[in-house]
Amino acid sequence: QVQLVESGGGLVQAGGSLRLSCAASGTIFSINAMGWYRQAPGKQRELVATITSVGSTNYADSVKGRFTISRDNAQNTVYLQMNSLKPEDTAVYYCNANIRTYFYWGQGTQVTVSS
Repeated sequence: QVQLVESGGGLVQAGGSLRLSCAASGTIFSINAMGWYRQAPGKQRELVATITSVGSTNYADSVKGRFTISRDNAQNTVYLQMNSLKPEDTAVYYCNANIRTYFYWGQGTQVTVSS
């Protein structure tokens, strides 16, 4: 069984920064892509950023230049550095990991950006 545990969410003023972390634990041989998604109230879950096992990254247009995804393969951990936060970034942020043919999700962490 694999578990993903996110941390680092919270309340921040517009223009501020937060760093999210997501650690995978359990029976893991290797993790393919990892990523961050978010879901705002009344909206569908959307991709924020992904990173492959060799470090190739992909970002939603809305966060390019402000967010940076990274990972530590030895620690099975993925990070999301969020700078220049905007009120529209307010959402529950979910971590995702692709292990073999399965996709695992974390429980989510709330990010609230006040104006």
